[in-house]
Amino acid sequence: MHTETNRSRFLKVMNGEIPSDRLPMLEWATWWDQTLRRWEGEGMPKGMDTVQVKLYFDVDPDYQMWMAEILPGAPNPPTRHGQGWIENVADYDRLLPYLYPNDYFDHDWAKARAEGQKSGDEIVWITYNGFFWWPRVLFGIEPHLFAFYDQADLMHRINQDNVNFILRNLEAFCELCTPDFMTFGEDMSYNHGPMLSKEQFDIFMAPYYRQVIPAIKERGIIPIIDSDGDVEMLIPWFEEIGLEGILPLERMAGVDVARIRSKHPNWKMIGGYDKTVMHLGEEAIRKEFERLLPVMRTGRYIPSVDHQTPPGVSMENYLLYLRIFREYMIKAVQ
Repeated sequence: MHTETNRSRFLKVMNGEIPSDRLPMLEWATWWDQTLRRWEGEGMPKGMDTVQVKLYFDVDPDYQMWMAEILPGAPNPPTRHGQGWIENVADYDRLLPYLYPNDYFDHDWAKARAEGQKSGDEIVWITYNGFFWWPRVLFGIEPHLFAFYDQADLMHRINQDNVNFILRNLEAFCELCTPDFMTFGEDMSYNHGPMLSKEQFDIFMAPYYRQVIPAIKERGIIPIIDSDGDVEMLIPWFEEIGLEGILPLERMAGVDVARIRSKHPNWKMIGGYDKTVMHLGEEAIRKEFERLLPVMRTGRYIPSVDHQTPPGVSMENYLLYLRIFREYMIKAVQ
């Protein structure tokens, strides 16, 4: 009988199949620093990096690289959250020498991940700034929303530059390691739905996604969107342009993985487990897994905390959650 690996389980589930032993146990989002400090005070060894923490808790190791688009030393960095780098074309032109590096990533890391993939131990993914997220980084949160109307030409220029960067960077990375999946960071919804209209999406985002998604898929990489908030209205938009899945499926925003599955049978999902129940004891933890179990059995869904484990969760709470998590990952394939 073939022995499953971390990677084989992940790829089978994403392909709509069910592994022979259990579903993947992923913590795709790293823990809040406050959460880790609490656990260190409760007995967890200090100073571990993300992967060491995952191995310590015996969850499947996944390795993510977020591709940098701004080089160190860029002028006038934002001094507060939500502030941008630019206000106009002249600012963007001044910043350009520090943007879009061809292969500014750790090549040794990429080579090591390729070896980890061969052994089956490692699930590898990369992340790019998407075509909503990246202009927001440059303009800042509020000016970005005005830029759809006031600086449309610059918005298009930024997103085309981002396309060219992604295609160059992806080719360079894949010479060393082909990721199993990738995400586009977008965060384009809040708890009542998307922050832009379908018309704006079709004008300012869809043309650029259509340029990069074929290059991703032809390498066998699964393209997934990363957006918080209530994303259910967005899924048909994403399906139109060739994206295949989404995370983190935040329960507090009303997202329902069973409803998504009924409407989108082939849609891939990661996340969906309500983080707000993790400190409430065994009954609450089990009830949440029971809610998700029917969808877990359909394939193309990997349950995971619907964002970072909050600092209100003690290490005792978390170890209980992990024990029940493993139990249900086995139950889902039986």
